[in-house]
Amino acid sequence: MGAVIENEKEASLLSSTQSVIQTALKKLGYGEEMYELLKEPVRMFTVRIPVSMDNGEVKVFTGYRAQHNDAVGPTKGGIRFHPEVTEDEVKALSIWMTLKCGIVDVPYGGGKGGIICDPRNMSFPEVERLSRGYVRAISQIVGPTKDIPAPDVYTNSQIMAWMMDEYSRIREFDSPGFITGKPIALGGSFGRETATAMGVAICIEEASKAEKINLDGAKIIIQGFGNAGGY
Repeated sequence: MGAVIENEKEASLLSSTQSVIQTALKKLGYGEEMYELLKEPVRMFTVRIPVSMDNGEVKVFTGYRAQHNDAVGPTKGGIRFHPEVTEDEVKALSIWMTLKCGIVDVPYGGGKGGIICDPRNMSFPEVERLSRGYVRAISQIVGPTKDIPAPDVYTNSQIMAWMMDEYSRIREFDSPGFITGKPIALGGSFGRETATAMGVAICIEEASKAEKINLDGAKIIIQGFGNAGGY
């Protein structure tokens, strides 16, 4: 029963995203062939990552990387570590990244990655070994001119630093352009940590003007207390 619910959930996320694309394309006057092109990522990778755990056992994790569309430039998008990561979720989020970049005219396509794991129940060294293993598995299909990863759910600047270091070791030269969300000391951008929350705040301010809502004394609900909700 649980598997059925999970399958319905991931299917609804991808199908609802595809429905948005289909509706938008019809309004813009595009034909069915454009929808067929955009409804799925142009590339979808599944990787298996063996990790030596602290107890001496080797555990194999499943990871994904979706590259939705690279017509205007490299794909770009986060990597999430979460026990409920699914292939269809990663596909859907890569599509949304393409849409977001297109709306603000940023020359990137959408990408997304994820690993089925629960880093909350893993040690610091185990998370590092998993992070480096994921980069080794996808190293041939990512890079500054191909696909640029970033932080997402349960990943942070420390994980980005490990991933950049591993990619640099594979390529045999320093590659800070491989990934965003790095620590400032390793070439990260000032304001990156608070950027998502700042974007939400700006959108709320603009929406309140359009809807003539007075924000003084207004109440909101914030779900989650991570890198977005926390700020």
